[in-house]
Amino acid sequence: MQEPNPSTNPELEQHAAVDATPDNADAATAPDVMPSLEEALRLAELKAAEHHDAWLRAKAEGENIRRRAQDDIAKASKFAAEKFASAMLPVKDSLEAALGTENQTLEKLREGVELTLKQLVSAFDGANLVEENPLNQKFDPNKHQAIGALESDAEPNTVINVLQKGYLLHDRVVRPALVMVAKAKAQ
Repeated sequence: MQEPNPSTNPELEQHAAVDATPDNADAATAPDVMPSLEEALRLAELKAAEHHDAWLRAKAEGENIRRRAQDDIAKASKFAAEKFASAMLPVKDSLEAALGTENQTLEKLREGVELTLKQLVSAFDGANLVEENPLNQKFDPNKHQAIGALESDAEPNTVINVLQKGYLLHDRVVRPALVMVAKAKAQ
């Protein structure tokens, strides 16, 4: 089958003339802006390369952040006790000075021990290490360790004797207090 030739078919010539006339004035003045397939492919490849480069940079930055965070964590755990250790050095120095002094009187030795204890308490305070002395308090199994129970006039499960003080670090038990608790008297 042969295609109709517009020059031999008057009806086709009329349609071709109508198709050639613009619908509005802007369409007549607009240049043909459709890029060629090669140009579109080249632009897409450039964009893909740009995105790939940005992705590689973001991936490398993420790895750097992860590595730095791991280094910071390692340093924090390695040097976590540095502040506490610095606070303990004067305590050690005081104890060594007390032992190094000749001809000490009992009174001078006691003063030195009291001063050293104040330094130790100050170091504990600086590290948020809190003493737990639960005498006459309700027994708390989370903070206390009961060694035994004694019959007493005190309310049952009340701490009546502290054998060894406990210590908390930021409300976390480092060492539970060793205690004796009250139990009801047998009748």
